[in-house]
Amino acid sequence: MRNILFLCVTLMILGCKKGKADFTMKGTVTDATLSTGMSNATIKLYEVKAGGGTTTLIDSAPLTDGSYSFTFPRNSVESYTINVERENYFPINETVWFSDLTLENDNLINFSTTAKSWVKLHFVDQNPQNGDVLEYIRTAGKSDCEECCPAGSQFLNETIDTIIICPNNGNAYYTYNYWINGGIASGTQSVVTVAFDTTELLLNYQ
Repeated sequence: MRNILFLCVTLMILGCKKGKADFTMKGTVTDATLSTGMSNATIKLYEVKAGGGTTTLIDSAPLTDGSYSFTFPRNSVESYTINVERENYFPINETVWFSDLTLENDNLINFSTTAKSWVKLHFVDQNPQNGDVLEYIRTAGKSDCEECCPAGSQFLNETIDTIIICPNNGNAYYTYNYWINGGIASGTQSVVTVAFDTTELLLNYQ
């Protein structure tokens, strides 16, 4: 009887041990442009109720060297959202599903983002004629952000001097293929866009 009582008390103590019903999520947020840990930013953790319901901030922490660690209650939710924002960087908004987390070990989850740059697409028709059409399509460059320029073929109809600004990953290529008047002339334009700056990509055509 004494052994059974001792066992029950031990189990109760272990069950109440701090962290037993808590998740721990930790890892690194990387500045992929500079190949360093993200600094001068804040990482925020939100919980999302089932069915796309209420989103609640449950913790936040400053990033100084890219490393983070959250320990939080195992509530009845559908998922968690990690958010990191820093000026002139593409924001991180990543979903971590409740079903992917474990209580047994630390949940190691890493994130990364890049500095912003911009490409100034500059198109100049040096011999404009009625019916001139320039078609171009991006083949390399940032495409997965809300502010990104549209994908697929783009058309400039009877335009003489046109400038279009598109965001891009810092220190990365931005490339497009182009066709003039259905293929009378064609080619490829490419440039590396400097982080935190705007780089011009000029096409003179006729």
